[in-house]
Amino acid sequence: MIPKLLKGLSAQKQAAQRAELYRNLIRQEAKIGGTLFGPVPQGHRREFFCLDERTWIWHEEWIEDGGQRKSKTTRYDVRPDAILKAQDGQDYKLVGSDEARNLYQAVVLYQQRVNIELYHFS
Repeated sequence: MIPKLLKGLSAQKQAAQRAELYRNLIRQEAKIGGTLFGPVPQGHRREFFCLDERTWIWHEEWIEDGGQRKSKTTRYDVRPDAILKAQDGQDYKLVGSDEARNLYQAVVLYQQRVNIELYHFS
């Protein structure tokens, strides 16, 4: 029974380590993605990353002159026949062809930069 328990604990520890590694890689990818369109201003936080096989996230935070923290999150749901976009929890709306093209270009640039800056060893 004890060896079985230890084996279970070891498997849980490995799963937790894999999950932590995944979260850290996503954070690094998001940071790289946030710089795709130029330097991030002081006091701002910008992230762009792939959440899963069809969801892309653009997130930005900043502090206004009055000291109030603001943020905007945009989710792109890429489907075989369309791209849908939702901002700050609102309903999804169909993306037009210009925005779809811009997203595609951003994704290509993101993949190039992430592969070079983060996964260059593979």
